[in-house]
Amino acid sequence: MIYFKSMKKTAKTIFSIVISLIILVSVLPFKAYAEEADLDAVIEERKNIPVESNMITGWPVGPKTGAQSAILIDANTGIVLYSKNIHEKLYPASITKILTALIAYENCDMNDMVTFSYNAVSSIDWRYDANMGINAGDSIPMEQALYGMLVGSANEAAYAIAEHVSGNIEDFAVLMNTKARELGCTDSHFVTPNGIHDEDHYTSAHDMALIAKAFFANDFLANISRTPSYQVPQTSTQPNDNMIVYAKSKLFPGKEYALEGLVGTKTGYTDSARQTLVTCAENDSLRLICVVMKEEAPGQYTDTIDLFNYGFSNFNCYMVADKDSRYTISTSNLFDTQKDIFGSSKPILDINSQDYIILPVGVEPEQTESEISYDDLKDNEIARINYYYSGTFVGSASVMPIARLKNTHGFEDSSLDDTENKQDEDDGYIFVDITWILVRVLGISALLTLFFILVSLFKGRHKRKKTNTNKKFNYKNKNLKWKHFK
Repeated sequence: MIYFKSMKKTAKTIFSIVISLIILVSVLPFKAYAEEADLDAVIEERKNIPVESNMITGWPVGPKTGAQSAILIDANTGIVLYSKNIHEKLYPASITKILTALIAYENCDMNDMVTFSYNAVSSIDWRYDANMGINAGDSIPMEQALYGMLVGSANEAAYAIAEHVSGNIEDFAVLMNTKARELGCTDSHFVTPNGIHDEDHYTSAHDMALIAKAFFANDFLANISRTPSYQVPQTSTQPNDNMIVYAKSKLFPGKEYALEGLVGTKTGYTDSARQTLVTCAENDSLRLICVVMKEEAPGQYTDTIDLFNYGFSNFNCYMVADKDSRYTISTSNLFDTQKDIFGSSKPILDINSQDYIILPVGVEPEQTESEISYDDLKDNEIARINYYYSGTFVGSASVMPIARLKNTHGFEDSSLDDTENKQDEDDGYIFVDITWILVRVLGISALLTLFFILVSLFKGRHKRKKTNTNKKFNYKNKNLKWKHFK
């Protein structure tokens, strides 16, 4: 009887488990479907967010993206080719680490030994947060720590790097915000070196593009960011012989969304930030940077690819010095007076031959508007020409003094290119450094002016002294005459 009751109880338990499993199995697909439906609705809602660059007259229409915010810029000049909600403050997640890497590179030697403190290795959730599996007290060179952080997105590596640079996370955050402001960021506030979620840690696609512009300009860091995997060598200060980190990005060659011309990339994800991605790619004429934020997988890859295709297909690069004759100072007749001493003086100013503008396909440089600016000039810049198309900034060119070798008399040095000297001789002209002459002429004029002023003052003083002397003499003569007639 007892045995029968026991069997009956067991059967009920098994039946309950089976029923529960049936319910669970039937509910999970429905829940997953509901979540997928919700995500699809969210993506469609994001796609309806206006693309600001599509509102520019004559500008190529860019693709709709499932990202909350997206931007495409020229990596060298920062010219914006595509902009969607680029100033909204969003959580960056692990793309934060490119700023951490930039600061570390600028403040440390790559051979510095980075020691992983207990705080660093215990600051993360080892079950969920990306890490490189290093132990507290172990040390590796800064270069290897950067590989761990940028390739493997190791959060404890970012923490240890921050401690090495500033001593603590709080002081490193000060450096992060200072650097961001220097780069022109206006929407950011950084708290952590790794991007682990914090409500006070945020940025925008615009600001991340500016940070990425500085990051990818650094060949050392860009090379790390395009490395798909890296093994940290075993040493006496790092005993693990199998410490290998793998990049999560699917844009690498051989991956599902391989991107041609990839310069570098960094992924990011938290539940609050969703998918974030920073990428740089290039073709024969352009190097571009794309940032997407608050995206759903795999949209961060497909949208990034679409945006690069949009940029490379719809825009051309024009060298200003070659294409725009409106400011070609080298064709000026300045100081040209045939065969006198200034007859063939070369131009004093010219446009930087490396500066360019970016325009939509089919638009020529002559269709742009331009203005001369004297604000925030760099070293050796005399002025800057800013170019606009349909009111949108499309690039600038620097007006620079023409550098030439000079001897002590201001004439061109004989060590200049022989071909150029031969051409000069054939022309039968004397070449003069106009800048050298003008400076000295003005200096001599100033000295002569000062000399004449001093002479005039001296003569005036002498004349007044002589007049006073004559007055005294006349007074004495009058007294003598008075006495004589009396």
